[in-house]
Amino acid sequence: MNQLDALRQWTTVVADTGDFKQLSVSKPQDATTNPSLILKAVQKPEYRPLLDETVKKHAGKPLDEVIDRLLVNFGTEILQIIPGRVSTEVDARLSFDTAATIARGERIVALYKAEGIDTEKRLLIKVASTWEGIEAARELQKRGIRTNLTLLFSFAQAVACGAAGVQLISPFVGRIYDWYKKSAGAKWDEAASAGANDPGVKSVRQIFEYYKQHGIKTEVMGASFRNAGQIQALAGCDLLTISPELLAELAASNEPLEHALDAKAAAKGDVAKVSYDEAGFRFALNEDAMATEKLAEGIRAFAADAVKLEKLMQESGK
Repeated sequence: MNQLDALRQWTTVVADTGDFKQLSVSKPQDATTNPSLILKAVQKPEYRPLLDETVKKHAGKPLDEVIDRLLVNFGTEILQIIPGRVSTEVDARLSFDTAATIARGERIVALYKAEGIDTEKRLLIKVASTWEGIEAARELQKRGIRTNLTLLFSFAQAVACGAAGVQLISPFVGRIYDWYKKSAGAKWDEAASAGANDPGVKSVRQIFEYYKQHGIKTEVMGASFRNAGQIQALAGCDLLTISPELLAELAASNEPLEHALDAKAAAKGDVAKVSYDEAGFRFALNEDAMATEKLAEGIRAFAADAVKLEKLMQESGK
Protein backbone atom coordinates (compact mmCIF):
# COMPACT_ATOMS: atom_id res chain seq x y z
CA MET A 1 0.00 0.00 0.00
CA ASN A 2 1.43 3.39 -0.94
CA GLN A 3 1.29 6.30 1.49
CA LEU A 4 -1.58 8.02 -0.31
CA ASP A 5 -3.76 4.92 -0.02
CA ALA A 6 -2.69 4.50 3.60
CA LEU A 7 -3.66 8.09 4.32
CA ARG A 8 -7.14 7.51 2.91
CA GLN A 9 -7.79 5.00 5.73
CA TRP A 10 -8.05 7.80 8.27
CA THR A 11 -8.29 11.08 6.35
CA THR A 12 -10.39 12.45 3.51
CA VAL A 13 -7.94 13.36 0.73
CA VAL A 14 -8.64 16.67 -1.00
CA ALA A 15 -6.86 18.05 -4.08
CA ASP A 16 -5.72 21.67 -3.88
CA THR A 17 -5.74 22.77 -7.52
CA GLY A 18 -7.51 24.56 -10.32
CA ASP A 19 -5.97 22.12 -12.81
CA PHE A 20 -8.96 19.77 -12.93
CA LYS A 21 -7.47 17.59 -15.67
CA GLN A 22 -5.04 16.20 -13.07
CA LEU A 23 -7.80 15.03 -10.75
CA SER A 24 -8.48 11.75 -12.51
CA VAL A 25 -4.95 10.66 -11.56
CA SER A 26 -5.02 11.27 -7.79
CA LYS A 27 -8.76 10.52 -7.37
CA PRO A 28 -9.43 12.84 -4.40
CA GLN A 29 -12.77 12.91 -2.60
CA ASP A 30 -13.01 16.73 -2.60
CA ALA A 31 -11.18 19.64 -4.22
CA THR A 32 -10.32 23.18 -3.19
CA THR A 33 -9.58 26.21 -5.33
CA ASN A 34 -8.58 29.81 -4.68
CA PRO A 35 -7.96 32.89 -6.87
CA SER A 36 -4.26 32.12 -7.18
CA LEU A 37 -4.88 28.57 -8.37
CA ILE A 38 -7.49 29.68 -10.91
CA LEU A 39 -5.17 32.43 -12.16
CA LYS A 40 -2.39 29.86 -12.56
CA ALA A 41 -4.72 27.52 -14.46
CA VAL A 42 -6.10 30.05 -16.95
CA GLN A 43 -2.58 31.01 -18.00
CA LYS A 44 -2.13 27.48 -19.36
CA PRO A 45 -3.15 26.92 -23.00
CA GLU A 46 -5.52 24.09 -22.12
CA TYR A 47 -7.58 26.28 -19.76
CA ARG A 48 -7.43 29.67 -21.45
CA PRO A 49 -10.48 28.86 -23.65
CA LEU A 50 -12.58 28.50 -20.50
CA LEU A 51 -11.75 32.09 -19.56
CA ASP A 52 -12.31 33.41 -23.09
CA GLU A 53 -15.65 31.62 -23.43
CA THR A 54 -16.85 32.91 -20.06
CA VAL A 55 -15.95 36.51 -20.96
CA LYS A 56 -17.60 36.26 -24.37
CA LYS A 57 -20.78 34.67 -23.06
CA HIS A 58 -21.25 37.28 -20.34
CA ALA A 59 -19.99 40.39 -22.12
CA GLY A 60 -21.39 43.59 -20.67
CA LYS A 61 -21.98 42.16 -17.20
CA PRO A 62 -20.09 43.52 -14.16
CA LEU A 63 -16.55 42.19 -13.95
CA ASP A 64 -17.03 40.78 -10.46
CA GLU A 65 -19.97 38.69 -11.72
CA VAL A 66 -17.96 37.40 -14.67
CA ILE A 67 -15.18 36.33 -12.29
CA ASP A 68 -17.70 34.45 -10.15
CA ARG A 69 -19.02 32.75 -13.27
CA LEU A 70 -15.47 31.69 -14.20
CA LEU A 71 -14.91 30.26 -10.72
CA VAL A 72 -18.20 28.39 -10.97
CA ASN A 73 -17.27 27.07 -14.42
CA PHE A 74 -14.07 25.65 -12.97
CA GLY A 75 -15.93 24.26 -9.98
CA THR A 76 -18.55 22.63 -12.17
CA GLU A 77 -15.86 20.95 -14.26
CA ILE A 78 -14.18 19.70 -11.08
CA LEU A 79 -17.46 18.26 -9.81
CA GLN A 80 -17.78 16.17 -12.96
CA ILE A 81 -14.60 14.35 -11.87
CA ILE A 82 -14.69 14.12 -8.07
CA PRO A 83 -17.42 12.44 -5.98
CA GLY A 84 -17.44 15.00 -3.18
CA ARG A 85 -17.36 18.75 -2.64
CA VAL A 86 -15.62 21.68 -4.24
CA SER A 87 -14.63 24.85 -2.35
CA THR A 88 -15.07 28.16 -4.20
CA GLU A 89 -13.73 31.36 -2.68
CA VAL A 90 -15.38 34.72 -2.13
CA ASP A 91 -13.29 37.66 -3.39
CA ALA A 92 -10.60 38.37 -0.77
CA ARG A 93 -11.22 42.11 -1.17
CA LEU A 94 -14.46 41.56 0.76
CA SER A 95 -12.68 40.03 3.76
CA PHE A 96 -13.67 42.89 6.07
CA ASP A 97 -17.24 43.33 4.82
CA THR A 98 -19.73 40.91 6.35
CA ALA A 99 -22.76 41.93 4.29
CA ALA A 100 -20.87 41.90 0.98
CA THR A 101 -19.38 38.48 1.77
CA ILE A 102 -22.84 37.07 2.46
CA ALA A 103 -24.19 38.53 -0.78
CA ARG A 104 -21.26 37.19 -2.81
CA GLY A 105 -21.54 33.77 -1.24
CA GLU A 106 -25.25 33.62 -2.05
CA ARG A 107 -24.57 34.63 -5.64
CA ILE A 108 -21.98 31.89 -6.08
CA VAL A 109 -24.46 29.37 -4.70
CA ALA A 110 -27.14 30.60 -7.11
CA LEU A 111 -24.76 30.23 -10.06
CA TYR A 112 -23.96 26.65 -9.07
CA LYS A 113 -27.65 25.85 -8.67
CA ALA A 114 -28.25 27.19 -12.18
CA GLU A 115 -25.77 24.55 -13.37
CA GLY A 116 -27.78 21.82 -11.64
CA ILE A 117 -25.39 21.35 -8.70
CA ASP A 118 -26.74 20.18 -5.33
CA THR A 119 -25.02 22.97 -3.40
CA GLU A 120 -25.91 21.69 0.06
CA LYS A 121 -24.03 18.45 -0.54
CA ARG A 122 -21.37 19.46 -3.05
CA LEU A 123 -20.29 23.05 -2.40
CA LEU A 124 -18.33 24.90 0.26
CA ILE A 125 -18.05 28.68 0.12
CA LYS A 126 -14.55 29.76 1.14
CA VAL A 127 -14.29 32.85 3.31
CA ALA A 128 -11.27 34.46 4.98
CA SER A 129 -11.09 33.89 8.76
CA THR A 130 -11.37 37.54 9.73
CA TRP A 131 -13.95 38.50 12.37
CA GLU A 132 -16.17 39.82 9.57
CA GLY A 133 -15.67 36.68 7.50
CA ILE A 134 -16.52 34.40 10.42
CA GLU A 135 -19.70 36.39 11.12
CA ALA A 136 -20.63 36.14 7.43
CA ALA A 137 -20.07 32.38 7.58
CA ARG A 138 -22.27 32.14 10.68
CA GLU A 139 -25.13 33.72 8.73
CA LEU A 140 -24.49 31.69 5.56
CA GLN A 141 -24.61 28.49 7.61
CA LYS A 142 -27.98 29.56 9.05
CA ARG A 143 -29.18 29.93 5.46
CA GLY A 144 -28.12 26.39 4.61
CA ILE A 145 -24.90 27.38 2.83
CA ARG A 146 -21.89 25.40 4.01
CA THR A 147 -18.64 27.29 4.49
CA ASN A 148 -14.88 26.68 4.47
CA LEU A 149 -12.99 29.24 6.55
CA THR A 150 -9.61 29.82 4.96
CA LEU A 151 -6.46 31.82 5.76
CA LEU A 152 -6.60 30.40 9.28
CA PHE A 153 -3.38 30.63 11.29
CA SER A 154 -4.33 30.89 14.95
CA PHE A 155 -6.12 29.03 17.71
CA ALA A 156 -8.30 32.12 18.28
CA GLN A 157 -9.55 31.98 14.68
CA ALA A 158 -10.33 28.28 15.06
CA VAL A 159 -12.21 28.83 18.33
CA ALA A 160 -14.34 31.57 16.74
CA CYS A 161 -15.06 29.42 13.69
CA GLY A 162 -16.16 26.51 15.86
CA ALA A 163 -18.45 28.78 17.88
CA ALA A 164 -19.96 30.11 14.63
CA GLY A 165 -20.81 26.58 13.51
CA VAL A 166 -18.93 26.70 10.23
CA GLN A 167 -18.71 23.47 8.25
CA LEU A 168 -14.94 23.34 7.84
CA ILE A 169 -11.73 25.23 8.59
CA SER A 170 -8.46 25.25 6.64
CA PRO A 171 -5.46 25.92 8.91
CA PHE A 172 -2.46 26.81 6.73
CA VAL A 173 0.35 24.50 7.84
CA GLY A 174 2.99 25.58 5.33
CA ARG A 175 2.56 29.31 5.78
CA ILE A 176 2.88 28.93 9.57
CA TYR A 177 6.06 26.94 8.98
CA ASP A 178 7.33 29.64 6.59
CA TRP A 179 6.88 32.38 9.20
CA TYR A 180 8.69 30.56 12.00
CA LYS A 181 11.53 29.53 9.70
CA LYS A 182 11.99 33.09 8.46
CA SER A 183 11.74 34.48 11.99
CA ALA A 184 14.41 32.09 13.31
CA GLY A 185 16.80 32.87 10.47
CA ALA A 186 20.20 31.24 10.93
CA LYS A 187 19.02 29.66 14.19
CA TRP A 188 16.41 27.52 12.41
CA ASP A 189 17.00 23.79 12.90
CA GLU A 190 15.10 21.96 10.14
CA ALA A 191 15.51 18.50 11.64
CA ALA A 192 14.38 19.60 15.10
CA SER A 193 11.36 21.40 13.62
CA ALA A 194 10.15 18.62 11.34
CA GLY A 195 7.31 16.11 11.65
CA ALA A 196 5.31 16.44 14.86
CA ASN A 197 7.55 19.36 15.91
CA ASP A 198 6.75 21.43 12.81
CA PRO A 199 5.03 24.63 14.06
CA GLY A 200 2.28 24.31 11.43
CA VAL A 201 1.65 20.69 12.36
CA LYS A 202 1.52 21.60 16.06
CA SER A 203 -1.06 24.30 15.33
CA VAL A 204 -3.38 21.88 13.52
CA ARG A 205 -2.96 19.24 16.21
CA GLN A 206 -3.94 21.76 18.91
CA ILE A 207 -7.09 22.73 17.00
CA PHE A 208 -7.99 19.11 16.16
CA GLU A 209 -7.65 18.00 19.79
CA TYR A 210 -9.63 20.99 21.08
CA TYR A 211 -12.50 20.39 18.65
CA LYS A 212 -12.70 16.67 19.41
CA GLN A 213 -12.52 17.19 23.17
CA HIS A 214 -15.35 19.71 23.16
CA GLY A 215 -17.54 17.96 20.58
CA ILE A 216 -17.21 20.75 18.01
CA LYS A 217 -18.53 19.40 14.71
CA THR A 218 -16.55 21.74 12.45
CA GLU A 219 -14.25 19.70 10.20
CA VAL A 220 -10.51 20.35 10.34
CA MET A 221 -8.70 20.33 7.00
CA GLY A 222 -4.96 20.94 7.07
CA ALA A 223 -3.84 22.99 4.06
CA SER A 224 -0.84 24.69 2.45
CA PHE A 225 1.81 21.98 2.75
CA ARG A 226 5.48 22.49 1.98
CA ASN A 227 6.59 18.85 2.19
CA ALA A 228 5.24 15.33 2.57
CA GLY A 229 6.50 15.15 6.15
CA GLN A 230 3.90 17.71 7.23
CA ILE A 231 1.15 15.59 5.68
CA GLN A 232 2.46 12.39 7.25
CA ALA A 233 2.52 14.04 10.69
CA LEU A 234 -1.20 14.91 10.31
CA ALA A 235 -2.44 11.50 9.11
CA GLY A 236 -5.80 11.10 10.83
CA CYS A 237 -6.85 14.74 10.53
CA ASP A 238 -10.45 15.00 9.25
CA LEU A 239 -9.29 16.16 5.81
CA LEU A 240 -6.05 17.29 4.20
CA THR A 241 -5.97 19.37 1.02
CA ILE A 242 -2.83 18.59 -0.95
CA SER A 243 -1.18 19.88 -4.13
CA PRO A 244 -0.95 17.53 -7.15
CA GLU A 245 2.85 17.39 -6.73
CA LEU A 246 2.66 16.17 -3.13
CA LEU A 247 -0.19 13.78 -3.93
CA ALA A 248 2.10 12.20 -6.53
CA GLU A 249 4.96 12.02 -4.03
CA LEU A 250 2.78 10.20 -1.50
CA ALA A 251 1.50 7.81 -4.18
CA ALA A 252 5.09 6.98 -5.14
CA SER A 253 6.15 6.08 -1.58
CA ASN A 254 5.65 2.64 -0.03
CA GLU A 255 7.14 3.61 3.33
CA PRO A 256 4.89 2.83 6.34
CA LEU A 257 2.55 5.62 7.44
CA GLU A 258 1.56 5.97 11.09
CA HIS A 259 -1.86 7.09 12.35
CA ALA A 260 -0.74 10.41 13.87
CA LEU A 261 -4.04 12.08 14.91
CA ASP A 262 -6.76 10.03 16.57
CA ALA A 263 -10.16 11.59 17.28
CA LYS A 264 -11.05 9.18 20.12
CA ALA A 265 -7.76 9.82 21.92
CA ALA A 266 -8.11 13.58 21.37
CA ALA A 267 -11.59 13.55 22.94
CA LYS A 268 -10.03 12.58 26.28
CA GLY A 269 -8.12 15.87 26.61
CA ASP A 270 -8.59 18.34 29.44
CA VAL A 271 -8.16 21.76 27.82
CA ALA A 272 -10.66 24.34 29.08
CA LYS A 273 -13.21 25.64 26.60
CA VAL A 274 -12.52 29.15 25.29
CA SER A 275 -14.87 31.79 23.92
CA TYR A 276 -14.34 35.21 22.35
CA ASP A 277 -16.44 38.28 21.78
CA GLU A 278 -15.28 40.60 19.01
CA ALA A 279 -12.91 42.60 21.22
CA GLY A 280 -11.42 39.44 22.71
CA PHE A 281 -10.95 37.87 19.30
CA ARG A 282 -9.22 40.92 17.88
CA PHE A 283 -6.91 41.17 20.88
CA ALA A 284 -6.03 37.45 20.79
CA LEU A 285 -5.26 37.68 17.07
CA ASN A 286 -3.22 40.83 17.64
CA GLU A 287 -1.16 39.02 20.29
CA ASP A 288 -0.21 36.37 17.73
CA ALA A 289 2.28 38.12 15.45
CA MET A 290 2.54 35.17 13.07
CA ALA A 291 -1.22 34.89 12.55
CA THR A 292 -1.70 38.64 12.22
CA GLU A 293 1.04 38.96 9.60
CA LYS A 294 0.13 35.84 7.61
CA LEU A 295 -3.59 36.68 7.54
CA ALA A 296 -2.89 40.17 6.19
CA GLU A 297 -0.33 38.84 3.73
CA GLY A 298 -2.70 36.11 2.50
CA ILE A 299 -5.55 38.54 1.91
CA ARG A 300 -3.24 40.90 0.01
CA ALA A 301 -1.93 38.05 -2.17
CA PHE A 302 -5.39 36.69 -3.04
CA ALA A 303 -6.66 40.21 -3.71
CA ALA A 304 -3.71 40.91 -6.02
CA ASP A 305 -4.39 37.71 -7.96
CA ALA A 306 -8.07 38.66 -8.28
CA VAL A 307 -6.93 41.94 -9.88
CA LYS A 308 -4.65 40.02 -12.27
CA LEU A 309 -7.57 37.76 -13.18
CA GLU A 310 -9.70 40.83 -13.91
CA LYS A 311 -7.01 42.20 -16.21
CA LEU A 312 -6.85 38.93 -18.13
CA MET A 313 -10.62 39.08 -18.58
CA GLN A 314 -10.52 42.68 -19.76
CA GLU A 315 -7.80 41.77 -22.30
CA SER A 316 -9.84 38.77 -23.43
CA GLY A 317 -12.91 40.92 -24.03
CA LYS A 318 -11.14 43.38 -26.33
